[in-house]
Order: sequence, then C-alpha cells, then structure tokens
Amino acid sequence: MNDLVLVIGTLDTKGPEVAYLRDKLKEYGLKPYVIDVGILGEPIGITPDFSKAQLAQFGGTTIEKVQNAGSRGAAVELMREFVIKKVEEMVSKEEVIGGIGIGGAEGGVMTAAALMVLPIGAPKIVISPIASGKHEFAPLVGTTDMMTMHSIVDILGLNDISKTIFDNAAAAVYGMIEKGHQLTKPKPGTKAVAVTMLGNTNTAITAMQPLMKEAGYELVVFHANGVGGAAMEELATAGQFVGIIDFTTNEMAANMFGGIHVADQNRLTVAGSLGIPQVVVPGCVDFIVFHANTVPENLKARPIYNHNPEYWLVRLTGEEMEKLGKKFAESLNTSLGEVKVVIPTQGISIPNKKGGIFFDPAADKKFMDQMQQTLKPDIEVTSFDLHVNDAEFGKAVGKLFIDMMK
Repeated sequence: MNDLVLVIGTLDTKGPEVAYLRDKLKEYGLKPYVIDVGILGEPIGITPDFSKAQLAQFGGTTIEKVQNAGSRGAAVELMREFVIKKVEEMVSKEEVIGGIGIGGAEGGVMTAAALMVLPIGAPKIVISPIASGKHEFAPLVGTTDMMTMHSIVDILGLNDISKTIFDNAAAAVYGMIEKGHQLTKPKPGTKAVAVTMLGNTNTAITAMQPLMKEAGYELVVFHANGVGGAAMEELATAGQFVGIIDFTTNEMAANMFGGIHVADQNRLTVAGSLGIPQVVVPGCVDFIVFHANTVPENLKARPIYNHNPEYWLVRLTGEEMEKLGKKFAESLNTSLGEVKVVIPTQGISIPNKKGGIFFDPAADKKFMDQMQQTLKPDIEVTSFDLHVNDAEFGKAVGKLFIDMMK
C-alpha cells in the first residue's frame, strides 16, 4: 500500500474515462487507487477504491448532506475539502507515489487541489478542458510542480483523441516514477539560499550568482509573480534553505494594491517566523502588474510602463508607498532571526531611474522614511548609491549576505 498511484475523478460523469486510465496504469505494473469525488449519481462502469460515501464519511458527514448543501458550488467545496484531507492522510503515511486527476471545471479543480498535496517531484497530472490558457491556472497548479494536460475534447466518452491524451498521461506518470524522483532534504553541507527575482532585477541577481557560488552558496531563484514568493516560503518551511535574499518584494505591493502578483498574505513574515537569516531589498515595490490592456480605468492616468507585450506596470503613488513602507517594516519586525535591509538609492525598478517614467524620488522617500521609522532598532538598514538592477548592487547585496552568515 505504499506505492499507490491516485486516480481521482467524478465517477458519476467520468466513470469510463477513469476506468480507462486505471487500466492503462495497471498495464505498466502500477497500482492505481481510485477516489470518487462525484456528488450526485452512482459510478458509471467502475467501482472505486474509495467511494464518494466513504469520502463524505471521512469528512465527518454523509453524502446525502453533501448533496443537500444548498448549491452545486457548496457541495463541490465540501468534496474538495474532504479529498484534500484524504490525500494528506495518505501522503503522511507514505502510501502514494503519484496521481492523475481528471475532470471538467469542477472536477478539474477538485482533483487538482488534492494532487497539490503530493510532494515536489511526485508525478501529478491534471487532465481538463479548462487547462487551456483561457482560464486561471492557479486552481489547477497552485505552488506545485503540477503537470496540466489540455484534454482538447470534453471528457465525455472514449475516442481516438481522448484515449491518446489518457495514454500519454499514464505513460508520463510511469516515466516519472521510473526515471524521476521526489525532492529530498538538502544533503549535509549544502548551503542553498533562496532569492526572489523579476525581469526588473535579473542583471543584479545574475551578477550576484558567481560571488555566492565562490562562497559556497547555491542560489535558488524564485520569480516574484504572486506564486514564486509563496513557493519560496513553503520550501523554506520544509527546511530547504540556510538563508534568504528577498531581493524582489513586489508581491507586497500587489497584496496591498492589487494587480496579478498578489501572493499569500503571510508574505515577508514566514522566513522570519522560522528564524532564517534574511537580507531584504525593496526591489520593485514601486509598481503593480496587470496583463496588457487590462489596467483599470481609475489607474490609467498614472505612469504606465510597457514591460513586454503581455505585462504592463503601474506606478504607486507617494501615499501608497508610505502605507506599503509601514506594512513592509511591520512584517519584518516579527522576525525571530537576523534581518538586514538594503536600499538602492538610485531607483528600485528599471523604469524608476533618472529620466525613467517611474522616477519619483519624493514617492520613494515616503516609503523609505516610513519603513525606517517603523523598523525595530535591531534591524540594520544599509544604503548603496546604486540602482536595484545594477550588477554592482547585486554583488553588494551578496557580499552583505555572506558577511552576515559569517
């Protein structure tokens, strides 16, 4: 029972498809374990290993009460909660080595949520018609290494197209189990350091890397796009890092003022609560991000930077920067480990420099002043007369981290 491959779906509507996947996994010598997250009807053409009635009972209720939850959405929410808990229990007992989820909108979201519980490196595939790029990917991927497969056709019936998709999904799971591996704890002597980055800070981080490598540190870089910061903090909680260089803290701006980089509301407090040493830079806190041509009407009069054909950046006002500075400092003040803050005085994003569209020293000063007034006295603040994306600034931050760790 310690090498099961989960197959999760709504068997009242996707029974034959789940059965096909189950049988294909068996052909590879794997041990599928079918969980039914259906709500209304009986399984079609398949007997689950864990029925919807058992799942509801596991969640502390009955399937009849779930069916009468008041709305389809409420019932789906309950079953999603129950299947997450069930998979969490199986993972804690080390019973599971991978999984496939299959479903339309509700089924896809339910099964994906459950598979997100699996460790990094464990095969996890969700097959759904909403895995198309036209829908939000967050409910299908979260902060995990989920593989999403667009089913192309809706999942109703077996045909040459759907069977090709299912065959390849099963083969992918088999291949990952045979040749891949799960993320392990760092080996003794490994000194991995998490770093946050956006395109606006790429040059600085690239310049920092050789310096850190020479000092024996391995940089693990996260894209601070609303998911990267949260993923970094989850992995920090799992013990993957000896320290953090939170160089690009743009997600803090998004959390307060919107855009598409909104992260977990605990952002900038998790590492501190773990006592992990940190060097923190207010990189890119001067803007929020929107998809191109989707900037809200009430923000269109502000300075807007066309970062690339997909993303536009919107400048924060001085008042917003001041509020953000206070929140930024309050978050760091909760830290149990050593924290150092580093300020680049020549601008905190690519368009924020002399002559740039975001150049507004008065607004930035409101952030810096409020942050320094609010920070605890024992949090050291260092300034460099450089731009955040200067190579020399990246090296300076890396050296400060190395000296701190000594």
